[in-house]
Amino acid sequence: MYNLKGVIELTDADNVIEQKSSRLLTQAIEQQATDIHFVPLEGQYEVYMNIRRKLVKKHSLPPQLANRMILYFKFLSSLDISDKRKPQSGSFHKTISNENYSFRVSSIPAVGFQESIVIRIQRHNNIVPLDELCKHSNWSTILKQAIQKEQGLILISGPTGSGKTTTMYALTAQCAKIHRHIISIEDPVENQHTHLLQIQVNERAGITYSTGLKAILRHSPDVIMLGEIRDAETAKIAVRAALSGHLVITTVHAKDPLGTLYRMLDFGVSLEELRQTIVCISAQRLIMNEHQQLQAVFNIVFNQTLDHIFTALSKGERFYEGSESMESLIEKYRSPKT
Repeated sequence: MYNLKGVIELTDADNVIEQKSSRLLTQAIEQQATDIHFVPLEGQYEVYMNIRRKLVKKHSLPPQLANRMILYFKFLSSLDISDKRKPQSGSFHKTISNENYSFRVSSIPAVGFQESIVIRIQRHNNIVPLDELCKHSNWSTILKQAIQKEQGLILISGPTGSGKTTTMYALTAQCAKIHRHIISIEDPVENQHTHLLQIQVNERAGITYSTGLKAILRHSPDVIMLGEIRDAETAKIAVRAALSGHLVITTVHAKDPLGTLYRMLDFGVSLEELRQTIVCISAQRLIMNEHQQLQAVFNIVFNQTLDHIFTALSKGERFYEGSESMESLIEKYRSPKT
């Protein structure tokens, strides 16, 4: 409630909710969880944590307590706490155990005027080096060669949760080592980093991927990290940026490298524009290695393989890559313990 001076005063109940919410975040970090899920069921909420890519049930909460905690997390994330009818997403930052963390909050409506939320946890400046991220050293070598280019498009594809954003941050960190000016536009900024200037999409303020990308170009970046190409306008501006002398690193939702190309064609980018701009296309998945740590398996097309694909497509042929499929790569490198 507000006092006579207009300052918010927390009630004892509010303090209890804040304390319980903070303890939940601390517990998740201590157990190295990547996500916290609030799932409404009949008469209660189940709280799960994603630990080593497995959902583990941690708590059962009464609806009243869970709803108050959800409202608290939505408030921290600057979401509309009065609206349960539409999906919302935002983020907040918090220091826990002397470490700075970002928490990305996503809410969706559920039956019975309830909500389900997911909180994704990211530690600030937590860069996974390419050599540690890649399960095979050849993939790290290829990606390092790709970012040596002064201009062009590096496209990263894969399903949600496959580590695409982690790969982009690893690539920009590598770019920073060779003293390049890097600007990113993300929706939202999941993880704050000091090696690049980060811009967050804010559609209410008129900052979309396309408008933000146009603005970024006026600041003369060497490298642009674009969170996602999700529409034709953004695709065309990204290509224009690559043609005008920038290295653009971005993601596209597709199953494999060939599917990524077709997705760009669906966005209205011509085959010749893609031929002139694309430096590398990488599809990836996460697996658990023999040390029970997550690493990425990549299917990368680069140099001659990329040229062969463009030659085949220009002749109207569907190019089938001679390299292993993503499924066979996953089976080949997956730890037998998983």
